[in-house]
Amino acid sequence: MTPEPTPLLTVSAVSKRFAGVQANHAIGCAVRAGEIHALLGENGAGKSTLVKIVYGVLQPDQGTMALDGKAYAPANPAEARRHGVGMVFQHFQLFDALTVGENIALSLDQPAARRDLDARIREVSATYGLALDIGRTVGTLSVGERQRVEIVRCLLQRPRLLIMDEPTSVLTPQECSTLFATLRQLADEGCSILYISHKLEDVRALCTTATVLRGGRVVATCDPRRESAHSLAEMMIGRDLVPANGRAASVGRIRLRVRGLQLVREHPFGVDLKGIGFDVREGEILGIAGVAGNGQSELMDALSGERTAATSGEVMLDGKPIGRKSPSDRRTAGLVTIPEDRLGHGAVSSLTLWENVLLSARRRMGLDVRGFVRADRSRQYAGKVIGDFAVKATGVKQSAGTLSGGNLQKFLVGREILQEPAVLVASQPTWGVDAGAEADIHRALQALAARGTAIVVISQDLDELMALADRIAVIAHGTLSEPAPVHAVTVAQIGLLMGGAASGTVVDAEAQGGAHDPA
Repeated sequence: MTPEPTPLLTVSAVSKRFAGVQANHAIGCAVRAGEIHALLGENGAGKSTLVKIVYGVLQPDQGTMALDGKAYAPANPAEARRHGVGMVFQHFQLFDALTVGENIALSLDQPAARRDLDARIREVSATYGLALDIGRTVGTLSVGERQRVEIVRCLLQRPRLLIMDEPTSVLTPQECSTLFATLRQLADEGCSILYISHKLEDVRALCTTATVLRGGRVVATCDPRRESAHSLAEMMIGRDLVPANGRAASVGRIRLRVRGLQLVREHPFGVDLKGIGFDVREGEILGIAGVAGNGQSELMDALSGERTAATSGEVMLDGKPIGRKSPSDRRTAGLVTIPEDRLGHGAVSSLTLWENVLLSARRRMGLDVRGFVRADRSRQYAGKVIGDFAVKATGVKQSAGTLSGGNLQKFLVGREILQEPAVLVASQPTWGVDAGAEADIHRALQALAARGTAIVVISQDLDELMALADRIAVIAHGTLSEPAPVHAVTVAQIGLLMGGAASGTVVDAEAQGGAHDPA
């Protein structure tokens, strides 16, 4: 009998504890050479802690690791990279004031590797189908475009073990297909991939082994190709998964009306909004799909009030013009938002959770009196958000930056939903959350709509929009298609408009682009 080859990476009895939290408890797993190995678990299960140990960001309290059968204990990421271990983080490690090329150059440890860097970036970008403009300032990029920078700069290092933490959260289905083809090619060439994702159908399609964590412990190892997404989700959460149910929308009066919204881009790499118009009624969820960088950020800014319209009447809330109002005044009037960038935009990482509720709920929830913070009410409100949305936190005094990405997302969604707004605009509301949390957020949004709120969901996840929205539109090159009922459209039709087919209704897209599936 031929002996089993030595795994590329072996993790043995690794434990890590933070104040009040046992993040990893005696974790053991092995990743073979050329294997695409999924690391699954609900938010806060310990996945990110474990991969940060493998990458040298954290050191374990107990346990050992081996790489190619030799002791492996990186003191920092630079040492991990020297051993051939690379990582694409869920939260981007980029400098906003620097260009794409400058950010990538900073990640390269050997000065000689910077020779002909621009050409190498273009080559890798073309290979992976991840278009990048090397001269653009990172601060002008959308979340999806920043994700491309992270992936490309990691792959430039030609790692033997590539750790990917939610790499497809903000990619379109077409971009995911291209990335998966590349990952399979890397695996065929002997590169191992440790893959974290909450998109379980992607895991089933891509990975050959899965290690499942729950509460910081390994609870299962399986072949995800022989499991259903439902069974994988139940392994992760340890209970029956109750998905969000479809609903028969009962719509009423128009709550949000946008007419002729024009917005000139703030920088050369932005997108002009061109005559955007739509209505959202009481009890309705409108989905807006689109490839990253096609005007979603500008539309979110215009709706939130971070950028004001040319005339007040371009944005109307319950029949009253708000296009020239500030974000605070719009929130007071009843329009609240959930931004796509949860750290830095949605929350301040160094502030506690109760301090973070003040950022958006201060006026609507009466968290201050004549400018003085009511700390007791703020803590109560933060506690209610944590309880109602099952946020895994040590308490309201925990800093936002120490939460897992998914738990921070649940906190931000809950912070806005519990304000019972007239209109809620959410960008990427389930980015980076597990299947159970995604279903919880979807149910909360549906329940909010049923209570009369008009909801706009801007997302690149077409499965999410098809399951959640009543009507769907596509934004491309700063132009919005005419919304159409979800039941009347197909993913192929939406994909054509996302790819830049002539503007019009979603249902017209197939006729404009030809009857074919763009995927």
